[in-house]
Amino acid sequence: MNIAEFFELSAGRWFSHRTSHHLAFKQAEDGKSDIVIEMLAADHPEVIKLCQQYEITPDSASCGARVTWNGTMEWDEEKHSGSTVLASVPDADNPHEGKLLREMGYAEKAPVAGRYKMGSDGALTLTTEYETMWSEERLWFASPNLRMRVSILKRFGGFSMASFTSEIRMGGSSSATKVSEAANSVSS
Repeated sequence: MNIAEFFELSAGRWFSHRTSHHLAFKQAEDGKSDIVIEMLAADHPEVIKLCQQYEITPDSASCGARVTWNGTMEWDEEKHSGSTVLASVPDADNPHEGKLLREMGYAEKAPVAGRYKMGSDGALTLTTEYETMWSEERLWFASPNLRMRVSILKRFGGFSMASFTSEIRMGGSSSATKVSEAANSVSS
């Protein structure tokens, strides 16, 4: 599976439940979100604009996605909502690895470019260095309509948070058969 196929399989509407462990405070926190992932073609104007922002030739992007979320976290009960555009730029010598450009980062609310790697098991690993922290996230499909994520967020100087997220597809995609086929081809 390549990054474009992973994005395509992720398209749709998802319910997300996350448990985060704040290691420094020895506390856990739950969060729930509704997430919509929309696949964008490599030549979509927002993908082109994002590539230009990072001074990357737009025709080197393989695909993009728009991710929109709306949720709450247990501690503050405030609404957390937003949207970002992603663009994948595979390495020329290895298309299973490359840059993942983000209009807005996950850990810090600023544009950020990270690295991605598609594993032979169909899992996507994202590594991102921010100004004051580093994150690694691994995403995979447990079944066509169940996606899992684990992540660690490390502030320079020590771990600060680890989380586990399960995402249940609520609709909006006809990719379930493709996910099943991809999962079967990885396990074969």
